[in-house]
Amino acid sequence: MTSTSTLTALALTCSLKPSPEPSSSDKIATQVLDELRGHGVTGELVRVVDFDVRPGVQTDMGNGDQWPQLRQRVLAADILVLATPTWVGHPSSVAQRVMERLDAELSETDDQGRPSMYGKVAVVAVVGNEDGAHKIIADCFQALNDVGFTIPASGGTYWNSEAMNPKDYIELDSTPDAVASTNKKLAANAAHLARLLKQDQYPPAQ
Repeated sequence: MTSTSTLTALALTCSLKPSPEPSSSDKIATQVLDELRGHGVTGELVRVVDFDVRPGVQTDMGNGDQWPQLRQRVLAADILVLATPTWVGHPSSVAQRVMERLDAELSETDDQGRPSMYGKVAVVAVVGNEDGAHKIIADCFQALNDVGFTIPASGGTYWNSEAMNPKDYIELDSTPDAVASTNKKLAANAAHLARLLKQDQYPPAQ
């Protein structure tokens, strides 16, 4: 740890399984939060499907929409961990909805005209018993960057099962060395970048 300044992280896991059903997305998100903790980052994990997040591109869609509760947690965090399973080669529909709802943040600005997510870091974690992680990470990176998040170097981590031999991440007896190493690097870079941005925010909008 290179600084004692406090940072916070929020992991939004986008499993299709409601709690308390075991989730591979929860598992990899928890591992990332554990690594972040070693860099002075406190974190919490929320399974999005446990909330009634309505479709739409406003901060509050009304009629019992529970996205505003999650939005407040995103706004309070320095680092967002978006964790999603792979479904037919794509992020889950839950992850897609999160990114759609975050689109509203382009219209939410501070007193200097910066979108509300400026100065926040986002990383992506993907698990699946099929291929597709690289494309999912790329798609999520683009969406998150579009709405104002900053992506650190090595900001994605993933695990895919062997082709044509499906298995879930939660079924593994131990974390593969490559995944553990990537989680560690992701956490170090995310914490470093978040700390820099907290100390020196982006310039005001022109």
